[in-house]
Amino acid sequence: MPRLRFLSSGDIEQITSASLEVLEESGVMVKNQSALRLLQEAGCGVDNEVVQFPPELVEDSFKKAPSSIELHARDGDKHHLVGDDNVIYNPGSAAIYFIDRDTVEMRRAESLDLVQLVRLVDALEHIHAQSTAIVPSDVPEGISDLYRLYVILKNSTKPIVTGAFTKQGLIDMRMMLEAVVGGPDELMGAPRAIFDCCPSSPLMWSDVTCQNLIDCAESGIPAEIIPAPQMGATSPVSIAGTLVQSTAEILSGVVISQLTKPGAPVIFGGSPAAFDMRYCTARLGAMEAVVAACASAEIGKHYRLPTHAYLGLSDSKAVDAQSGYESGLGITFAALAGVNVVSGPGMLACENCQSLEKMVVDNEICGAAYRLMDGVFTDAPALAKEIITKVGPGGHFLAERHTRENLRKEQYMPSDVIDRLTPESWRKSGSKETTSRAKETVDKLLEEHILVPLPRDAERRLDEVFKGILKRHGIPMSRIPLEI
Repeated sequence: MPRLRFLSSGDIEQITSASLEVLEESGVMVKNQSALRLLQEAGCGVDNEVVQFPPELVEDSFKKAPSSIELHARDGDKHHLVGDDNVIYNPGSAAIYFIDRDTVEMRRAESLDLVQLVRLVDALEHIHAQSTAIVPSDVPEGISDLYRLYVILKNSTKPIVTGAFTKQGLIDMRMMLEAVVGGPDELMGAPRAIFDCCPSSPLMWSDVTCQNLIDCAESGIPAEIIPAPQMGATSPVSIAGTLVQSTAEILSGVVISQLTKPGAPVIFGGSPAAFDMRYCTARLGAMEAVVAACASAEIGKHYRLPTHAYLGLSDSKAVDAQSGYESGLGITFAALAGVNVVSGPGMLACENCQSLEKMVVDNEICGAAYRLMDGVFTDAPALAKEIITKVGPGGHFLAERHTRENLRKEQYMPSDVIDRLTPESWRKSGSKETTSRAKETVDKLLEEHILVPLPRDAERRLDEVFKGILKRHGIPMSRIPLEI
């Protein structure tokens, strides 16, 4: 597999050493009392919620965390290995806007948009995991994180990347997952979901996210530690300085996780952005953000931890040339860097918007990226010495068995979303540009894709848990959209 490297071993040594110094000297603010007790008992200095981490504790902690995680499908019969240089693409999480499929205008996302996105992702070949990708505006805020998971569990077998908005939210979401798979032991033995736990840059853990991290560790749920530094605003303007800070933030989370339960699965994540001083916006599609995300994954691999990055998304507000350029760059670089979990396909507007049309375009880019990862085959069939000799000078290979047998291995065949017609054939087919072809593909997949339903017992248990949660929140079922 071809590999992309931004950092030398010496660069990584400088960055990680500086991160350990930041943890020991500046420290990290931790707003959670349970975590503060764990850290103080482990020998950390604690002063008014600011924690200084001894280097030896940090080094001991990341050595305890597993280097890979098996992430299972809903029904448990398939799994993906999160680790090594394996790459899994999934939609980014928690967008509040959506590109309307009829008006092509950006508007607040609704529950039907989430349902359609989940069903579309279930049909896409190269997007291997779901995400709780939309926060629907027509669902009560207190249970919106739970509703998103409920929709996915009803509509897709793929594993999930998600996150909770409250302390209780994670407990409730864990109960929903346990209901589907059969119980806590089944979920711990074969995780179906990764939960995002995000420190606040610079150098702070909120009460909620820190408790989510602790609860994930106790339950054996993989936790993705995702700083979101904005270079020049909430982290240094330099890429290296941002890497020092974000590494310190991630390592502080690794310590909390491993103090909670040694061996708890954690993922070295990141969502760096370049802060544009002209417009005061965070640019996740910027080249600097792409470089920082890939370089951060190199540091995660140095620690032998599974890695994550927000890549494959765009700052554009439409499915246009900018969205193709920025997303294609991120998806391709993620593949070459061997980032294990890549969040971002389908996303626009600086991580705030989802588009079904962009999702199917990005799915094609992901397919091409997987072919890129295969590199150049050099086995005997690929070298093709015998067939070259057989065809000889002036011949052709169109009718050869070798061509038929090796075509799919050697060449990625995109769907009709990607145009490869002659100019004349393209005109005869309607002169359609990419977004129009993508819309047709979305319509076709939503109409024709057959969902695998939840087994009846699992669905009954899930509905009972969800109704119990609604009752506790005082929310009648009549307030919950029933498109699912």
